[in-house]
Amino acid sequence: MRLSSTHAAVQRIWTVELRPHTGGPALACPRCAPRSRPLQAASARSAALTHLARHARTDALPGHLRTCQCRARGCHWHPRHRGCAGPVLLALTRDRGGRAWRLADACAACAAAMSHTAIVPPTLLSGGRAQSASGGPAPERSAPPYGPGEQQRVREMLTYLAAALPRFSSSAVRLLALQCALRADSQGRVRLPDGFLRGMRLRGRTELWHELEHAGWLHLPARRHSCLEVQLLDAAVLAQAPGRTARVRAAQWALHPAPLTVPPAMSPAVQLTTLVLASHTSAEAGRADLDILTRQCGQSPQQLEDLLDRLVRSQVLAAWHHQDDDEVSWRLPDHRE
Repeated sequence: MRLSSTHAAVQRIWTVELRPHTGGPALACPRCAPRSRPLQAASARSAALTHLARHARTDALPGHLRTCQCRARGCHWHPRHRGCAGPVLLALTRDRGGRAWRLADACAACAAAMSHTAIVPPTLLSGGRAQSASGGPAPERSAPPYGPGEQQRVREMLTYLAAALPRFSSSAVRLLALQCALRADSQGRVRLPDGFLRGMRLRGRTELWHELEHAGWLHLPARRHSCLEVQLLDAAVLAQAPGRTARVRAAQWALHPAPLTVPPAMSPAVQLTTLVLASHTSAEAGRADLDILTRQCGQSPQQLEDLLDRLVRSQVLAAWHHQDDDEVSWRLPDHRE
């Protein structure tokens, strides 16, 4: 990790504010000219995140030049902790109930100590696909159907959605948004056949789509035959790397996240919790910060504990423990089919 040095460093802090305005909220950015056109209330959140992502792409820096902006300002963005540590990450913070947003470089320790903060994975800020020596798109490398790569992509997308979706989004909405984000093409279009939605036990759940549409995250065009088509409005998920083939593999793994799987009849909250745990599991055990798990699951600490107890009773987990350092660890059963 690189801490702030005494020489002049490039500032990598971007903030936007949604201010009340006649006709709808107005987006205010200190680095840009004022916008006169008001936003639709339902799409204001997406517009704010898209604006921040655009700044981050424009002001890109090599990793060795990025510094912890939080430390440079005396670490006033979070309570006191043991000190800066870990790699420099891009942290997205929601403030004042979603009326203000900050995107900034911060070390892993500072980012973990900030409230209402999620780490934005580099794949969400990629400018496009890698180019081969001939100038065309680089061919996709062959990879096993499921493995650490799929776990990482799902984990990163769950982290992003924890900040991009409204705070009280239901577990079913989060599962649906994850599949849409990973399966979207380069234009943000997603096609989901009835059989796919039936397998997720979400066929006919129109209220979930309306919830995402009301949040300004996607647009739901007219239904066509036996396939549902949607258009994602969140620009941050349109330029993901790697390519769509690898992302679809991650989406497939998310439907059956071995080695942790539960029957489809289980509630969406149990399914999402199982998926989050699976994305943090290696071999026969896993661990993660409590704050990370609650944000990715969209649950309070008490609700998460109840869900973990339920997974133990269902023999999906052998045991789980809340450590003194506010980490949660869990262990898989010794014999699993």
